[in-house]
Amino acid sequence: MSEADTPPPSFSAQDALVALMVGVSASDEEITTRELLSISRMVEFLPVFDGFDPDRLRTVSRTVLELFTEEDGIDALFGLVRDSLPESLYETAYALCCDVAAADAHAFQAELQFLLELRYALDIDRLHAAAIERGSAARHRRLPQGA
Repeated sequence: MSEADTPPPSFSAQDALVALMVGVSASDEEITTRELLSISRMVEFLPVFDGFDPDRLRTVSRTVLELFTEEDGIDALFGLVRDSLPESLYETAYALCCDVAAADAHAFQAELQFLLELRYALDIDRLHAAAIERGSAARHRRLPQGA
């Protein structure tokens, strides 16, 4: 069996959450330090990641970056996520991705497109998505200059 015929690895639910965060960060072809710090902090402190092996970050990230080199890589990523993530965590996944996109204080068009496609892939209601997006924007707002 050649490498091209090798099926993509399966993810745990926590792997799927990490993969999506890496995916939104990499979607604009530039993973910023702020985005990496945001991902690391969420994995370290949020209850959904209790028991997650931090060494998996590198493996999952590598898998996502490899998927992004393929023509339908985003669709493949979303398929892996849907197979691995319970529906009860779909909005959590979207919220984590919104936080990563907002971490560097500027959501680029590619990140917004990724979030839109994720919203459709996970069938997240438009109003729920708007509330999640607004919360992320509020959490990542900066003080005005001179304040």
